[in-house]
Amino acid sequence: MHTFVTLLNFTDQGIQNLKDSPHRADMFLEVAEKAGARVKDMYWTLGHHDGVLIIEAPDDETAAAVLLSLGSNGNVRIETLRAFDWAEFQAVLDHIS
Repeated sequence: MHTFVTLLNFTDQGIQNLKDSPHRADMFLEVAEKAGARVKDMYWTLGHHDGVLIIEAPDDETAAAVLLSLGSNGNVRIETLRAFDWAEFQAVLDHIS
């Protein structure tokens, strides 16, 4: 499984429907699970970003599909980062000549 960190920012629509955010989060958990991804952590945050998701997915395509479905609902804008654990990053470094 690969790890992805997604930074979330509410859209105007998302702010207007803020009280529905926990329910939408529960629905996202189901969508991710059905697609073969797993939400490891989910946080609502203060500061530059309104939320952070940490998900695991078997491949980039699954992660992209799940996260694009989240963004397509119009409540959040997403920015996703592929995260590498120690072993994965060591494997990347092993490819550097």
